[in-house]
Amino acid sequence: MRKTSSTLIGIVLVLLSIGIVMLASTSNVRGAATFHDPYHFLKRQLVWLIISAGAGFVVTRFDYHWWQKLAAPLVLASTVLLGLVFAPGIGGEISGSYRWLRAGPLSFQPSELAKFAVIIALSAWMVRVGPASSSLLEGALLPSLGLGVILLLLILEPDFGTTLLVGAVGMTIMFAGGARVPHLAIIGTVGLCVFALAVAQNENRVIRIMAFLFPNDPKYAAAAYHLAQSKTAFIRGEWLGVGLGESIQKQFYLPEAHTDFILAIIGEELGFFMTLFVVLLFLGVLVCGVLISARAPDTFGQLIGFGFTVMLVLQASINIGVVTGCMPTKGLPLPFISYGGSSLVMSIASVCVLLNISEHVGKKRPDGHTRLIKDKAHAL
Repeated sequence: MRKTSSTLIGIVLVLLSIGIVMLASTSNVRGAATFHDPYHFLKRQLVWLIISAGAGFVVTRFDYHWWQKLAAPLVLASTVLLGLVFAPGIGGEISGSYRWLRAGPLSFQPSELAKFAVIIALSAWMVRVGPASSSLLEGALLPSLGLGVILLLLILEPDFGTTLLVGAVGMTIMFAGGARVPHLAIIGTVGLCVFALAVAQNENRVIRIMAFLFPNDPKYAAAAYHLAQSKTAFIRGEWLGVGLGESIQKQFYLPEAHTDFILAIIGEELGFFMTLFVVLLFLGVLVCGVLISARAPDTFGQLIGFGFTVMLVLQASINIGVVTGCMPTKGLPLPFISYGGSSLVMSIASVCVLLNISEHVGKKRPDGHTRLIKDKAHAL
């Protein structure tokens, strides 16, 4: 287990290093033009990295069993904060979306805390109901109603990408916790219908979907601009890239080059092989996370470990899918690499929960029993 934990730490450190280097490269043009400081975004990200390291250290030393007791306060706090983004003078509106809370020079996205809280709360609930998780009421309907409150607030922001991500991870935890597939299928279908209806009511999202389906249609040229410029970046980079710092797309051709579309600049400056390396690093996060969660000494540890692993890897997969044109455009950052303090703090905190779980592998459970895992993951 030490080997798995060390590997996970190494992977995350490499991802963070790539993120800092690429942020310095991708954000300098925008920083100089907007704030007269080419290192504006880099400095802020370094501050958030220090904050994240401190928070991560605390989480690592924090026995993960305590999260089970904090599930209700976490969900309540997340719900209140998600509501406060609409409060005048507290919330912040950017490009028609209410996703931020501001505190002086810093801003925070409550949706990032909501991701963390949903995983903890659903895992705690599935452990609490135990064998009753196979029933429609306790195993699927009640936790889905609680999850639905969070999803509704996310849709109202609106933040459809995070809504889809949190909903998918929530359903995955319920499935892993013992909920029956037919129950989840019915609830999931209803949820997708509501989600589709919400998307249909938002003209910008509809246009983005049409631009994804018909990228060459002149009617959707403006909406397809992000994707077109992202593809151009990958095409320019070819196999080995044009060189670090030599990107043309970051010079205001590709919007959000230092946030959601930073992988495209990696492809342009460092090439296909570095892009593939980043993808393989996230695959490594998946393998390490699954191994740790599979060997956790109790069900709660298994569920939160699996939940955080799925959250990180699925978010990375969606970001990669969007940047490469495999999915419609969504505003989800690439974990550990994209600019953004809230995402960085919660991503590192999620990994640190996994590390804490790994420290308990082989130890006795609170009831005095040691759980033996006999599967392929244990054999590895």
